[in-house]
Amino acid sequence: MEGWTLLKGMGLGLAIAVPVGPIGLLCIRRSLTQGQLMGLATGLGAATADGIYGSIAGFGLTAVADLLVSHTQTMQLIGGLFLCYLGLTTLRADPATEAAKLSSRGLWGAYVSTLFLTLTNPATILSFIAIFAGLGLVGTSQSWGTSLALIVGVFLGSALWWLCLSWGVTLFSQKLTPSRLKWLNRLAGAAIFGFGVVAIALTVRG
Repeated sequence: MEGWTLLKGMGLGLAIAVPVGPIGLLCIRRSLTQGQLMGLATGLGAATADGIYGSIAGFGLTAVADLLVSHTQTMQLIGGLFLCYLGLTTLRADPATEAAKLSSRGLWGAYVSTLFLTLTNPATILSFIAIFAGLGLVGTSQSWGTSLALIVGVFLGSALWWLCLSWGVTLFSQKLTPSRLKWLNRLAGAAIFGFGVVAIALTVRG
């Protein structure tokens, strides 16, 4: 039972992580300019946030869910501002001429910043609640072991996607010239900044 639930959770984690958004662009950019480990650390931050929101939905922590949803606008505004900052930083960044020196602080910073950015999007928890409820994965009769297997599966599925993405992008990094990397920085930066502007606009209109 738990084994099948774990597989279900992995499928859900993959489905939620695969669509390319600001986090995906950030992972791609960091993988290209700072290496696979930095890209993976970025993805694991998002996977951890998915696991946290998935646990809230899976364990039925309605009080926490209500608190997050009630502060949606504030969190969305903070996330939008952070995305704009990241977008501008990426736009202004020069292509790396050599591999970045990895440090535990750098990897931890990439992980924490992405965890924070993903957690500032409370709409994610609504997606988990809707999907879990639609598939009959939420209920008072569900055991803690089953719920835990589901949450672990969500994290593993999401982490698997970020591993594949960072690894795949790194494979093609050697084919990118400095001029192409410069244009990639501009495109990624503009897109990330655009996501931030949209988030802020939606907050102001709401």
